[in-house]
Amino acid sequence: EVFGARPEVLAHNLETVPRIFRRIRPAFDYRRSLRVLSLAREAGLVTKSNLILGMGETYDEVTEALHDLHEAGCEIITITQYLRPSARHHPVERWVKPEEFIAHADYAERIGFAGVMAGPLVRSSYRAGRLYAQAVQRRGDELPDNLAHLARAGSAAQEASSLLTPR
Repeated sequence: EVFGARPEVLAHNLETVPRIFRRIRPAFDYRRSLRVLSLAREAGLVTKSNLILGMGETYDEVTEALHDLHEAGCEIITITQYLRPSARHHPVERWVKPEEFIAHADYAERIGFAGVMAGPLVRSSYRAGRLYAQAVQRRGDELPDNLAHLARAGSAAQEASSLLTPR
């Protein structure tokens, strides 16, 4: 039913890696989430997901999750820092350094994600318009005139690359 509504973007946030998925998202299944993204892509929808770092995953597990998402047909990825909402929620296991966010973003771009946003203050829907424009253009489609402004590039203060001093 959702696919039939033809949303501009189908966002289904994976959020974490297989090893800790059940602990973090007990009501969901990792492979089923990937399947939702695959079906959305097969239906011609632009697809997006999010990974949240700092909950106990390893660097290599994030790389594998990015690979899984891309293989499932995900076109847009945001990578964020976990921020514990309350004492009743899962604790922050580590604060991810900007360099790691940049490395994951570089990998995601190398394997073919059309839109990537990564950093400790990036949120799942942050700069969604820009990421959508990148995905549409990567497909070889044209943005409607009323959305052309979304294609203008530029980094944002929330991106990890903005936190490092140029060398």
